[in-house]
Amino acid sequence: MKNLIAVLFVSLLSIGVYAQEKVAKIEFKTKVIDYGTIEKGADGVRVFEFTNTGNAPLVISNVKSTCGCTVPKKPEGPIMPGETGEIQVKYDTNRVNPIRKTITVFSNADTPTVALKIKGLVVDPNKTSVLEKKSKSMIEQ
Repeated sequence: MKNLIAVLFVSLLSIGVYAQEKVAKIEFKTKVIDYGTIEKGADGVRVFEFTNTGNAPLVISNVKSTCGCTVPKKPEGPIMPGETGEIQVKYDTNRVNPIRKTITVFSNADTPTVALKIKGLVVDPNKTSVLEKKSKSMIEQ
């Protein structure tokens, strides 16, 4: 009886260890996308590419942005081990301002939350900067 209990105990431990070895891992090509300086109304879509380097299917459960001006789109199905996927991010370029936003990815990977960042500057080409040097001073005009 003691041998039977010992065998069952060891087999349960080995199954538990085996189950823990199968884990999804998410690796991004880059965690920061720099839009650079873009014009108002330009294409605001960018893509974060990633690979499942683990040995279990990767499921991205949610992708959230820090504001409504940035809309992320997650992959629908699971990403199998060794496969690549992408998270599409669309920034509203009708807002003339610097871009500093964070996109948070939630998944079943060994690191369940990953922070991605976008940055850049949206400018309006029809407006001149108040910092530009003018040819004449206000007094000379």
